[in-house]
Formats: sequence, C-alpha cells, structure tokens
Amino acid sequence: MTDLTKKKCVPCEGGVIPFDISEIHKYQKKVDGWEVIKNNNDIFFLSKKFNFKNFLDSQSFINHVGKISEDEGHHPDISFGWGYAEIKITTHAIEGLSENDFILAAKIDQLINA
Repeated sequence: MTDLTKKKCVPCEGGVIPFDISEIHKYQKKVDGWEVIKNNNDIFFLSKKFNFKNFLDSQSFINHVGKISEDEGHHPDISFGWGYAEIKITTHAIEGLSENDFILAAKIDQLINA
C-alpha cells in the first residue's frame, strides 16, 4: 500500500461501498493511534484525541487541520478546548469509512510528527 500522505482524497458523492471491517483493519495499521468506532447507527468512523499544553496550541492545531481538510475536500468533525482536540472522520456520503478517511488521518498525524 502506498504511503497515504502522498495520496489525495477523491471526491465521493456516494454510490461506493464503504470498507468492511477487514479492509478497515488493513488501513488502520497505516495510521497512528486512530481508534475505529461504530456509532449508534452502525456507521464506522475514525477517532483520535490530541493533547496540548494550552488553548492556543489546540486552536493552532485545529487551524492547520482545517487547512488540510479544505485542501483535501474532506471534512472531519472537530471539537477542541483548553489542552485538547478531538477529531472524528467518516465519509458521510457512504455512511462508513473509505480510503479518504485514512488519507486525511495520515495527513493530520503529519502535523504532530513534523
């Protein structure tokens, strides 16, 4: 599998089958510390909490995540506050996970690992 950070998210308008659990686990090995969660509607998503030393660091991180998300055309759910940020990613159009979700997760991880 190619390095996910070198790939670009592909626009998804639906009509694509979401990854099954086997494919999810295969891709999960390529991202660092992202948890796979199933919500009440049986939709899988990636979730990760990031910790920071203060509010400004959290906000700066989220601003960078926003820039990456716009560049990729793939937008996560984000919550943040003093010393933390939590990001949840799924492909809403297919109600599940696709390669795009893992590409975005890998690119977000690059911010922390840079």
